[in-house]
Amino acid sequence: MSARVAWVASAAAVAGTLGVYALARPLYLRTKSVLALPVLVAATVIGATLLATGVEVATYVEACRPLSLLLGPATVALAIPLHRERARLRRHARTLLLAIGLGALSAMASVVALARLLALSPSLARSLVPKSVTTPIAMPIAARIGGVPEIAAALVVVTGTLGMVAGPWLLTRVGVRTAIARGAALGTAAHGIGTARAFDEGRAEGATASVAMVLAGVITALAAPLFARWLSP
Repeated sequence: MSARVAWVASAAAVAGTLGVYALARPLYLRTKSVLALPVLVAATVIGATLLATGVEVATYVEACRPLSLLLGPATVALAIPLHRERARLRRHARTLLLAIGLGALSAMASVVALARLLALSPSLARSLVPKSVTTPIAMPIAARIGGVPEIAAALVVVTGTLGMVAGPWLLTRVGVRTAIARGAALGTAAHGIGTARAFDEGRAEGATASVAMVLAGVITALAAPLFARWLSP
């Protein structure tokens, strides 16, 4: 592929991705339906387009690499709501640390239980271990413990999407209504996608989810090798 063709393909992929998201956003703001969540709509439309055109996912991901460069600034921007909510977060620091730690550990423990129940292959099971942390953290964790990074990345997207769609409804159903608790749950279980959903609920929820996403990633990175030992054939 020539440099000019690659540039055109990248521009088309980025424009298409941003265009679908931009169109879905007003629809969600009007309806507030989980089915209209911009991330869900964009993923569905892009996936259907790739299937219809025969374009491989790897090709699309490479074409959208410029968008990946925005992940760093976007992550740094999370410091703004964290600063605004610092007093509230400080008051609940111990409770948050305990809840997030237990949440991250239970996510990995559930993989061990599921792997044994369904007799999953060690490679697939180890790819599942970091399913609840963001992709840049999940892929190297999977590689280090004997999983497949590409499978881990796909499972992270599925986990985040399910958490984004079903998480708020489930939390409401079981009576979890405080901003701190909802944000911690979404950030711990559904990483970046859950954090984006938490910001839709409110500034406090989003700030808490940001903290949860980071801490859960650190805890998972440290504890994943231990859980991987329990997945040995």
